[in-house]
Amino acid sequence: MSLNISPDDSARRRTGLGYGISAYLMWGFLPLLFVIAAPTGAFELVAHRVIWSLLFCAILLAFTGGFKRTWDVITSGRTFWLLALASVLIAVNWTTFIYGVETHQLVEVSLGYYLNPLISIGLGVIFLGERLRPLQWAAVGFGLLAVVIVGMGIGRVPFIAFGVAVSFGLYGLVKNRVGGKVGALESMTVETAVLTIPSLALIGYLAIVDLNTFTGFGPGHVLVLILTGPATAIPLIFFGAAARRIPLSWVGLLQYIAPTMQFIIGVALLGEVMSTTRWIGFFVIWIAVILLSVDLAATTNRRRKL
Repeated sequence: MSLNISPDDSARRRTGLGYGISAYLMWGFLPLLFVIAAPTGAFELVAHRVIWSLLFCAILLAFTGGFKRTWDVITSGRTFWLLALASVLIAVNWTTFIYGVETHQLVEVSLGYYLNPLISIGLGVIFLGERLRPLQWAAVGFGLLAVVIVGMGIGRVPFIAFGVAVSFGLYGLVKNRVGGKVGALESMTVETAVLTIPSLALIGYLAIVDLNTFTGFGPGHVLVLILTGPATAIPLIFFGAAARRIPLSWVGLLQYIAPTMQFIIGVALLGEVMSTTRWIGFFVIWIAVILLSVDLAATTNRRRKL
């Protein structure tokens, strides 16, 4: 027997869908902010992203009264150390992402985010003992084939795609172990706080050796670096609001908005070259995406009918 959806549930889902689409659109446009941030390098840009994100989170915590909740997380022991590990993984993800944008390899970055759900599935099998359904096996197979084809097209292992996918997949695995005990804002505050000291140290070192780009390129450049804070925090908060309101299958489908936008931006706006081999590789990964989406939607629908 299927469950009836009340008007309140319908309104809740529409609101969640709006939050989710907004979050992934922001993530899709994010590479353009990094392009504008030139000539700031990847490591310095990540450092600024951490510092301004922490400041933005602190402002939000002041308005929401979340400082006590955040302190409880910091003094929680195991949960804090899991978030500290997550902070290292997300720093690797951010650095790889920005490096890909700076070196005009945004298309390969988008491949990494297409691969991310497949990596997450593999990590679930290895670490959580999950079993794959037939369509998931097929999607993983097509995903591996796509990586081989794209690698042949660029003449090397697509390490940027792997770096993005594996780091974010492991980040998701660690956050899964944290569970729903920590809110999105408190979690991000702790993660950025852990990274703040090394970020300040890096910026201080760059200032000493006269390589700091924060000043010297005009007030517009300063504003762009400051904006990396809210540009990091807002979509994550929107995503958290969406995840609490819409089914998992909807979240699974929405996650492909960002890599699709990144692919289009890389090819259409940044002029990255797509060889025939690379087009074939992306066609194969899109098949994997379709298979995974169909499996997720069908599984969710079956569970709703039970």
